[in-house]
Amino acid sequence: MSDFTFEGLTPALILDAIESLDIYVSSGLLALNSYENRVYQFVTEDHGRMVVKFYRPNRWSTAQILEEHEFSLELHALGLPIVAPLKFNGESLHTFCGYRFALFLSMGGREFEVDNLEQLEGMGSLIGQIHAKSAKKSFTHRLGISVAEFLHDPAHALKHSELVPFHLHLPFFTILEQVCTLAESKYTAAVANITQIRLHGDCHPSNILWRDGPIFVDLDDCRTGPAIQDLWMMLAGDINQQQIQLETLINAYKKFTPFNPSELALIEPLRAMRMVHYMAWLSKRWEDPAFPRAFPWFGEDKYWENQILSLKEQFSALQQPSIHLPSF
Repeated sequence: MSDFTFEGLTPALILDAIESLDIYVSSGLLALNSYENRVYQFVTEDHGRMVVKFYRPNRWSTAQILEEHEFSLELHALGLPIVAPLKFNGESLHTFCGYRFALFLSMGGREFEVDNLEQLEGMGSLIGQIHAKSAKKSFTHRLGISVAEFLHDPAHALKHSELVPFHLHLPFFTILEQVCTLAESKYTAAVANITQIRLHGDCHPSNILWRDGPIFVDLDDCRTGPAIQDLWMMLAGDINQQQIQLETLINAYKKFTPFNPSELALIEPLRAMRMVHYMAWLSKRWEDPAFPRAFPWFGEDKYWENQILSLKEQFSALQQPSIHLPSF
């Protein structure tokens, strides 16, 4: 299947794919907020409310998706609040007309509040429990966090993108190169002696539901990396606020598994890597009609001017001492 943009994924095909598993939809299809894949909620008479997820072609291999499923099912079996794929005829991943898809029970919840210390404590506990289990085994097929994927390849893609306004090339690519060089140096030095484990990989607030505690709806971006990757994205505000948030997270985390304070030096390099990767991700996905509709500002001068400012601020942050916690 080479339909990278999902143009062939019609409502009729979606329904036929679901029905191929003897699941019969008794409602309409509600598109959920997912850009990388296509995700729809629906209702059945026999199984209640469900979700179907169609994986973007040419992104993950089948082996990588199955390893994600195995990880989800492993954590779900421990009683952790992970929404794992459902199995039909012993299989969690299915194919219909070339599209790979999976079914899940639908889970509702409130938006996670990054400034809520009680919720942050709950997240620290959950991630600590996940890491206590995930550290005991390694991925075989899933990728790791690397400067190649998160810095070099994105920078190359941006340099060859027509979406960066030509008159901003000099200031944008000058600061981009400076950030990439310093982030790579800082990341490589800090990660050399740090144990890498299986991670959720993308713990930003919009990937977390809250219902009497945190819930992860899937592990689509799970990969190998340092533990701090699953903690730093929940930090927000100024440095004092982030210190309080981080201390709350890690104190709860340490109840279930040790935390290496050397990983604190990875926060700003990882933040820089995410910034660069995100810009390139939008650029690479631009041929998918869903992206210009959802991100119309991406090609505007103002967006790139703001990115220049953000990169300059991140370059400054990379030059500062890493965040320090009094408890360490």
